[in-house]
Amino acid sequence: MPVRVSLVAAARSSALLAERFDDDRPLDGIGWRSVEYAAPGLVPLAAAELRYCSPTPRSRSTGEALGYAPLAQPALRECDMGRWRGLTLAEVTAREPAAVDLWLSDPYSAPHGGESLLAFISRIGGWLDTRPAEDGGAIVAVAEPSVIRAALVYALKAPPPTYWNVDVRPLSTVTLTGRPGDWHLCLQPAA
Repeated sequence: MPVRVSLVAAARSSALLAERFDDDRPLDGIGWRSVEYAAPGLVPLAAAELRYCSPTPRSRSTGEALGYAPLAQPALRECDMGRWRGLTLAEVTAREPAAVDLWLSDPYSAPHGGESLLAFISRIGGWLDTRPAEDGGAIVAVAEPSVIRAALVYALKAPPPTYWNVDVRPLSTVTLTGRPGDWHLCLQPAA
């Protein structure tokens, strides 16, 4: 029987235009209110046998607020952005426009000195493929939107540039079912 992995995007920690690479800020006021509003639909996922989260403050706080008591997984960290860590995309584009163009167009490149997009997707896929799958258990993981995007690209065996075409909103969920190397996207009707 396949394992079921539900991925929950962490609540927001800043306005969209203020988001930074490797942002380690905690939830902001809107993020906390959003968790309270979304909780009735997300709390049932706490019944999963295994509950994880990205090691970021906002992922941990989101998981705790939903009652998941998640175990932080270092493998679920965001892409290592090297010297761009803590900067916004606008700031990096102003400083290194050619490097940003390369990063956005070549999944093998890492002009920031960190992790390439392909390496990031592979790391997240490696985490997904090492989840216990013997008895068809359920897993929930609260993660940064970038991590969920990478998981979807990996699970669907999509070309790495597809990553840029996946939009993951705070507190959105997606479920993957399957086993190592054989994942399927599972969309469910609204309750």
